[in-house]
Amino acid sequence: MRKNVLIAGAGGVAHVAAHKCAQNNDILGDICIASRTQSKCDAIIESVKRKKHLKDPGGKIYSKALNALDIPAAVKLIKETNSQIVINLAQSYVNMPLLEACIQTGAAYIDTAIHEEPNKVCEDPPWYANYEWKRQDECEQKSITAILGAGFDPGVVNAYCALALKHYFDKIETIDIMDVNAGNHGKYFATNFDPEINFREFKKVWTWIDRKWVEEKVHSIKMVYDFPVVGPQPVYLNGHDELHSLSKYIDADSIRFWMGFGDHYINVFSVLTNLGLTSEKPIKTAEGVEVVPLKVIKAILPDPLSLAPNYTGKTCIGNFVKGAKDGKKREVFIYNTCDHAKCYKEVESQAISYTAGVPPVATAMLIARGVWDIKRMVNVEELDPDPLIEILDRIGLLTVVLENPKALPESQRVR
Repeated sequence: MRKNVLIAGAGGVAHVAAHKCAQNNDILGDICIASRTQSKCDAIIESVKRKKHLKDPGGKIYSKALNALDIPAAVKLIKETNSQIVINLAQSYVNMPLLEACIQTGAAYIDTAIHEEPNKVCEDPPWYANYEWKRQDECEQKSITAILGAGFDPGVVNAYCALALKHYFDKIETIDIMDVNAGNHGKYFATNFDPEINFREFKKVWTWIDRKWVEEKVHSIKMVYDFPVVGPQPVYLNGHDELHSLSKYIDADSIRFWMGFGDHYINVFSVLTNLGLTSEKPIKTAEGVEVVPLKVIKAILPDPLSLAPNYTGKTCIGNFVKGAKDGKKREVFIYNTCDHAKCYKEVESQAISYTAGVPPVATAMLIARGVWDIKRMVNVEELDPDPLIEILDRIGLLTVVLENPKALPESQRVR
């Protein structure tokens, strides 16, 4: 069994993960939270202690300062803390340095998003092949457990694909992954994750249709689906991390990702983009100061964690799967709904951070127990989904399987 967890990052998702690690520290051992800004780590620890979430009160939860781009520093910290599992919840620029640190120390590696280079946006697919998968052979040779994309999407939705194949379908035709937030944070405009990472996704749409990559314009294809619990919501065809591994590991004709946006969000985003304020390219002001517009927008917009106290409503994330079982056509919707107010009451967070922060902790628990300590690099859909779903059901994210859901409407191009 592996013990002791290092959480890299101190944002909203790391906040949730720290609470969940604390609630399961009898399995996971000591918890170290590390970030460039140690005070953010300390604020998370104060929240954990305020909620009295250390299941084993004799266990340690503490903070360290870390620049995760510094591989020697990460190696040193992993060794000093005797961390056998690293949960990477920092910005995705640090994925490859932290993976390298885990390879050097033998620690298990978990992340929740694909690696990105600061100066490259929406590279050619499949994205995992550009960075992570290049280290597959080395991980296997050195018996390194590396589980990629173990958040909700990517992560749980990947497991839902594996669940569909294992229990509900002999043949899958199409998968439509849909993510909506039917909530209200009370701000004029805000993003639910790091604005910089959020907006970098919206440069172009890569989607998997008829077994090939298709490029579409951002927010150009829309449908309105009547979701369980949250009702009718507009969703837009979008590119996303999970498509890039699912297209390889799941035998389906088409796999699409849809994200929910209201009219106000689309309008504000369009204005920011048209003004050049979502650009990742540096510019110089009249005073000769070099700035990155996207980083300026990030500094102006609310911290996603600050939205939590006033957030109301629910999220719904799920997979609409079409195919056949025993020679008969079948459709199911496998999904989770999460309540913002309940999340705040439990862990002082909003539901979007909650859905992303709970799954990597469940993954860490499976590694700690040896169930998913597989000594190689994998994406979530390559693993048995049942143990993950069982833990998630128990620690806060219930999976529901709806047979014969309401049909998907025809999508429309937005002019």
